[in-house]
Amino acid sequence: MSRGACIALSHGGGPLPLLGDPAHANIVQSLRNRVPKILRLGTGEAPRAILLVTAHWSEDRPTISSARAHSLLYDYHGFPPETYKIMYNAPGDPEVAQEVESAFRDAGLDPKLNEKRGWDHGVFIPMTLINPPANIPIVQLSVLNSESPTTHFNMGRALSRLRDANVAVIGSGFASFHNLKLLFSGASRTPDFKQRNDAWNEDIRKAMQEPDVQLRQKKIEGWRSWASTYEMHPRGGAEHFLPLLVAAGAGGDSAAKSYKDEFQGLDMFSYYWE
Repeated sequence: MSRGACIALSHGGGPLPLLGDPAHANIVQSLRNRVPKILRLGTGEAPRAILLVTAHWSEDRPTISSARAHSLLYDYHGFPPETYKIMYNAPGDPEVAQEVESAFRDAGLDPKLNEKRGWDHGVFIPMTLINPPANIPIVQLSVLNSESPTTHFNMGRALSRLRDANVAVIGSGFASFHNLKLLFSGASRTPDFKQRNDAWNEDIRKAMQEPDVQLRQKKIEGWRSWASTYEMHPRGGAEHFLPLLVAAGAGGDSAAKSYKDEFQGLDMFSYYWE
């Protein structure tokens, strides 16, 4: 059986990737072309399911979508009416959800299943571009209100055994930068900020390219001590970084590969393990 790929990707802003927004051109191209190849979609090695960690669902405990079908949660505001009619009809997978729950319990975590909550835009916006046929089951996973790097990394390590059973893992966030105040004010467009963001991305790269998973954990657990960390992700606002922590744990003992997309003058990196 093939081993499922693992990727922490940049999912863009709200529904804008589906609206032809010029600032999202590179991200859209990668979601349409790079990510399907990484996941081996359309081949005999395609994953039997996708476990997707979304930045837009935070809970006190790791929470797993577990219905056979989920509605969509249009958790954005002020966009054209058509963005509230987007459909993405991939099935859920209660059996894979139970596999995730079991893996987490074996790792000493305290998971819970949720049949009610819809898939948020951290799921259906990128997946509309990644897999338009919607023919692969999806299980959505929350991040944690605690923002604990250790717990999120351990969630990923527990998911590694699902990768062995050809379940792909996607972390859907925006690890390189997610500070809407700085983005909307234009402060993130200055040369000085670009320099700081480049240095920040280099700190992430060094951690992600560590092939030993235990050493990678030690490096990434200290992310809140890195220079400019609270500029890139405000205090109490780490949710768009957390999916990367889960993916980094699920990556196992190999160095991550990466690609970058230009967005608003900054480099947005995505990291993956095949």
